[in-house]
Amino acid sequence: MFGKLLPRETSFFDFFERHAALTVEGAKEFLSLASTGANVGPKSKRIKEIEHETDVITHHCVEALHKTFITPIERDDIHRLITRMDDIMDFIEAAAERIALYEIREMTPEVRDLADVLVRSTEEVEEALKGLRDMAHADMVVKKCIDINRLENEADAILRNAVARLFKEERDPITIIKWKEIYEHLENATDRCEDVANIIEGVVLEHV
Repeated sequence: MFGKLLPRETSFFDFFERHAALTVEGAKEFLSLASTGANVGPKSKRIKEIEHETDVITHHCVEALHKTFITPIERDDIHRLITRMDDIMDFIEAAAERIALYEIREMTPEVRDLADVLVRSTEEVEEALKGLRDMAHADMVVKKCIDINRLENEADAILRNAVARLFKEERDPITIIKWKEIYEHLENATDRCEDVANIIEGVVLEHV
């Protein structure tokens, strides 16, 4: 239904889906980094490259938004959606960059758990966005959004426990600061996944 309203040369759904696929790739790259602690430099560099690629897509999407008269969904929703999506990759890149800068080689169970939740969240975001092309899949999209909200709650719990363990077991205040910052970047990324899910759910509910 929405596709018929769009000029052929501009598909905002293409922008969303390309961005989401790259974000999943970035999240999986971070999970690989967090799981082994090996090849931190190259993995961090690849995550930085992915973050740049998503920035380019965001720029092109916003540029197209300014040039397109008729859009498939509300203009504000398109802008909020692509910018919140971009935030996800920004936080992933920030976490990877900190691990590289701080020369951390020994990973914690909590960073792996947060990375795992983040991969699942970005995969759900990708699937939900694919469903936006056809409102016949509205129920599936809403279910994905609910799952993303549940995963954000899971990340919240991991963060709380991770910080509690840091303050209980770690004696070096610098190490506490480093890990707390990394954990919070990852949890912020799952927060942005939830923001994206809320926008998607709002779009679906307006059009069914």
